[in-house]
This record gives sequence, C-alpha cells and structure tokens, in this order.
Amino acid sequence: MEAADDGRQQLDTASVVNAKRTLLELLGRAGVFAGDAEELIGLIEAGALALAHEEIGRIARNAPGEKGELYESGWLDGTQALAGELGELAERALRDAVAAGPSDSAQDARTPVRRTQVERAKVAVLPLYLSFTTVSDLDPEVSEQVLKAVLGTMDSRRRAGYAGRLAQFAAAERGRLERLYAEFGPGSAIAVHGRYSLLHSPASIAVLERLATEPAALREEWDAAELPPAWLEGLTTAWGSAL
Repeated sequence: MEAADDGRQQLDTASVVNAKRTLLELLGRAGVFAGDAEELIGLIEAGALALAHEEIGRIARNAPGEKGELYESGWLDGTQALAGELGELAERALRDAVAAGPSDSAQDARTPVRRTQVERAKVAVLPLYLSFTTVSDLDPEVSEQVLKAVLGTMDSRRRAGYAGRLAQFAAAERGRLERLYAEFGPGSAIAVHGRYSLLHSPASIAVLERLATEPAALREEWDAAELPPAWLEGLTTAWGSAL
C-alpha cells in the first residue's frame, strides 16, 4: 500500500547521485580537475549539513512551552540529539571534502595552493572590497599571486572556510576599513602612489585580514613569492594609520 501523498516531493538517493555525477561531468568539460570539482561539491554538501545543524539548534531553543513541561523536555532532548548527529555529519563531510582535493602530501599541513582555491578567494574578496571602495584601473596584475601568498598561510581546512573568516573580519573592522580605503584607496588624494597600489586590488582585503591575524606567516609567504616588499609595508602603514 502506497503512503499518502502530502504534496511534497523529496529527492531520492539515485537522483542526488545523478545530479552530482552530472555536475562533475560538466565541470570536467569546463576544465576543472576531478579532485577540485569533488572538493567544491563536497564543501557545498558539508555546508548544507552545517546550515541544517544551525537550524535544528535554533528550533531546539524555541520549544513550545504551552504543551507542558514533559512535552518541552522531550522536544529539547530530541532536537539536541538530532543536532548532535547533524553536527557530526557536517564535520565528517567537511573532512571528506578537504581530503577529496588533490594533495602532494597528506602529512603536510600546508599543501600547495590550487587554482580553485584562488578562484574561491577571488569570489569572496570582490564584494567585500566593493563595499568599501570602487573598482580601480590600477588593480595590480599580480593579484592572483597575492592571494596565493595569503592562502599559503593556511591549511586546506582553513582555506575552505576562508570566505566566512573574511566576512567576519570585514564586519568587525568596518569602520577602520572605511577610513583606510577613503584615505589610501581609489579616489583618494594618493591614489597613484606606488607604495599603496595594492589597495587598488580586491586582494588587499585578504592581505589586511592576514596582517591582523597571521602577520609572521604572511611575511614568510610574501617573501617566498617574491612579491614587492613595498606593497606589504604600505598596507601595514595604512592599516596602522586607520585606527
């Protein structure tokens, strides 16, 4: 006997697998390596589980009290148990997603920075940058190398969550960043000064975050990439003056 149809359609396992394989094939045709594609899809899956974990946690905090103490206690126990399971699934999915990407050494905490990781960083920094200033024609051509140096300070797991870290940094330091870009960025009186030219690149947001949190590691990667020392010195000066 078939179950009653309540009007809702849910995807079955075969359909989900089919969608994933289709996306992998399409990404492959676009030139994305299999390991990179699997990591991207894995991060989306891990993120969906993490968001479900947060939602269940929110529901757990809003138990309906009008049905009595016993009902409320059962509600809390059930939702907390479910949230715990979802949290473990999200953690496992994230580990699997990071492991899915190509790696030169499983024992090396900082694997080489890959193209898709740089692309994810580009997608993350641009809207944040544009929330403080405008696009500049003087954007340094080596912005990609700058982002590689930034990502080189992290392991693969931290790279996976770097967009969120950047968003938190931009929100926490909004006033300071607004002053910095107004004084030194595009449209300022010293817009063409070579020392501050990196402020014409969206990558500057990422560099500033690393200067604020991991300055020693950033300088190490910066030197290894043979990037202009003046750019980093200029950002350090500007960041200090924007207090």
